[in-house]
Amino acid sequence: MIIVTGAVGFIGSCLVGKLNDLGQTNLVLVDDFSNKEKNKNLVGKQFSAQVERNIFVDWLKENASSISAVYHIGARTDTTEFDVAIFDELNLNYSKDLWRICSEYKIPFVYASSAATYGMGEFGFVDSHEVVEKLAPLNPYGDSKNDFDKWALKQDAQPSFWAGFKFFNVYGPNEFHKSRMASVIFHAVKQINETGGMKLFRSHNPEYKDGEQLRDFVYVKDVVEVLTFMMREKKENGLYNLGSGKARSFKALVNATFKALGKESAISYIDTPEDIRDKYQYFTQANMNKLILAGYSKSFTDLESGVKDYVQHYLIDKNYY
Repeated sequence: MIIVTGAVGFIGSCLVGKLNDLGQTNLVLVDDFSNKEKNKNLVGKQFSAQVERNIFVDWLKENASSISAVYHIGARTDTTEFDVAIFDELNLNYSKDLWRICSEYKIPFVYASSAATYGMGEFGFVDSHEVVEKLAPLNPYGDSKNDFDKWALKQDAQPSFWAGFKFFNVYGPNEFHKSRMASVIFHAVKQINETGGMKLFRSHNPEYKDGEQLRDFVYVKDVVEVLTFMMREKKENGLYNLGSGKARSFKALVNATFKALGKESAISYIDTPEDIRDKYQYFTQANMNKLILAGYSKSFTDLESGVKDYVQHYLIDKNYY
């Protein structure tokens, strides 16, 4: 059996779909299944069982001998949440429990870290283990992810194989439930359809023009391709970046969204809220050399193609992957 935690969420449900495409149906899905809107992400997918998140650690202890792999994608991902105790419970300690069980039973373990660990990017965006202790994330969510990365790197007892992936700005289908935490594309389609235009944050950095703030946007279909590749090939243990490797502007992202909708671009700008202005990132870009050296050779979907696929095949008619 293969475990997928966070299985009804955005990336987790896409991973379940990818595993199904690869012929894997003996899957145990782990999550909080109380959200009916999120549960729509599982319609049409094949799996063996569902286990509630709050009893999963005990379940795994009892069933570990029959588990062949664990994809730990579940986490509290709200970057506006500042209750550290929530992140300690759901992101840090929960992940430690799964790591310990996978180490004891030698179960391969692939988990979701985050590019939020890089903070303002003072030390670059290179997935070197040497820099992990120096990183200064900007919020408790990023701290929780970096704290687990630091903890994992210090462990003598390890799963038979493990990899932690620092997800950059992931976008794509199955995020209808995410509300304010959904991707810019999701919000752009809604705003464009309702108002005919799209508002972006104005730049408050003289080195960047309005709308030219840069992010590494990566399509979720590429993300699950990498996750399944690494679990299959089991390359070197450690932390890996997972982005496209190419920073693009929010303006380019929204222009691609207008084009996918068949509409003329109409972008206006508003001030970045003062409470986040000092910590606003103007540039992120994953260094992907480590993954390439590990043997991953597939190209990543370019921004325009990814946005077109997402908008036209999923968002317009509210389809799921």
